[in-house]
Amino acid sequence: MRFKIFKRHHGKPFSQRACPRIVILRAAVIVLMLAGCAAVGPDYVPVTPEAPSKWQTELEDGLNDAALNPETLARWWTTIKDPQLSSLEQRAVKGNLDLQQARARIREARALRGISQAQLFPTADAIGSITKSHSSASTGTGTSETLYAAGFDAGWELDIFGGVRRAVEAAQADLEASQEQLRDVLVSLMAEVALNYLEVRTFQARLAVTEKNINAQQETYELNQSRYEAGIISELPVKQALYNLERSRSQIPILQTGLAAAKNRLAVLLGESPGALDEELNEEKPIPVPPASVAVGVPAETLRHRPDIRRAERNLAAQTARIGVATADLYPRFRLFGSIGLESFSDDAFLDYSNRIWRFGPGASWNIFDAGAIRQNIKVQTARQEQALIQYESTVLRALEEVEDVLVAYAKVRRRREYLARATEAARQADLLARDQFSAGLVDFSNVLITQLALLSLEDDLAQSEGAATSTLVRLYKVLGGGWKPVISDSTSLKK
Repeated sequence: MRFKIFKRHHGKPFSQRACPRIVILRAAVIVLMLAGCAAVGPDYVPVTPEAPSKWQTELEDGLNDAALNPETLARWWTTIKDPQLSSLEQRAVKGNLDLQQARARIREARALRGISQAQLFPTADAIGSITKSHSSASTGTGTSETLYAAGFDAGWELDIFGGVRRAVEAAQADLEASQEQLRDVLVSLMAEVALNYLEVRTFQARLAVTEKNINAQQETYELNQSRYEAGIISELPVKQALYNLERSRSQIPILQTGLAAAKNRLAVLLGESPGALDEELNEEKPIPVPPASVAVGVPAETLRHRPDIRRAERNLAAQTARIGVATADLYPRFRLFGSIGLESFSDDAFLDYSNRIWRFGPGASWNIFDAGAIRQNIKVQTARQEQALIQYESTVLRALEEVEDVLVAYAKVRRRREYLARATEAARQADLLARDQFSAGLVDFSNVLITQLALLSLEDDLAQSEGAATSTLVRLYKVLGGGWKPVISDSTSLKK
């Protein structure tokens, strides 16, 4: 059912019609009275994540539950004390394409909010036309006419039941969710840059270890070859030394492939072409080591700080508001409209006062039958709100799980490194002893072979373990939600 109430005037004197100002005044009073109506649908009540009082994992090997320093968490990579890594992190913020895409999503969400807000205000259109017409001689006058018209049309849909306000509320929450998505991208980006940089340094260290062992095995092979030619030893030690040497050489292409892939990935993270960082990262440098002490705070701090949880909460708020948008369709819509202008069949008299026209009045429409579609849409939006709440709770649990896992991994990887360091030192001593005893004829060459293989394996494991220790620290700061606050520039403005 739709109905409209309006008055139309075609140039009659004001004394012969009701004064439009009185009608407008009455309408304004009605608008002000109705504007105080509360918006339909549920009001959003902010949710807060339930967090245990402390981490379940026992904190050891440098971990402690001291409060997180905001500056340290914001720029956690500075704790590694590697200037080149800090430079790469800054360049990634400027060049990363995923980050640029997230910034564009924020601009999109801000514009969509503006569209929703615009529906709260009146609209006005300027119109103008020149229309030529000719009537039939049988049914009309058989003459041609030209109608000149110009004026303004205005309309305002009154947000009596709050449907538009709920739409603005949802759009605002969507914008805030996009902002949290940008922060989440930053958290991941900062961590990925550091992890790939550590991969580069780890592969370089493994290559250095392998090349050092190859040089030692080359000397052993040449020595065995000389002693064989002198008739001191049999050919067997020569062949054993050779296959040991070639086996070690076969590892070089694998490590070089991994190194190239890590450099390429790092370049792409910075928004540059693969290979762009080859020269810059060509020089071998030590694997950065984690600090002696790392504060991890308490679970509640992490849950408040993580962008993915904050984004899930904003998505829940947006979906709650959309229930109100759907509910508003159950109620009538009210609209004020009006137009003013000039009409004339003569261009000479077009601007005469007597050619003015105007129209104004309130209008209403109410959908009284739609076979239950509106109520079904309310159920749809309510079900989506339930899904958003479940997603929020799932995000909280997943965040707690991630932190607990990394806390365990950090302590264990440091412990493993200590064991490997002692084992590697023992393998070096065993290698020296085996070669000396073989040279003296006290042991078989198989002892030298075993110790050389063990030394290469342990030194390679130690290099990987050193990289893993610092990489786990990076992952720890990532799951704690670190790395997004200081890098929000005006171009990624999160202003509301």
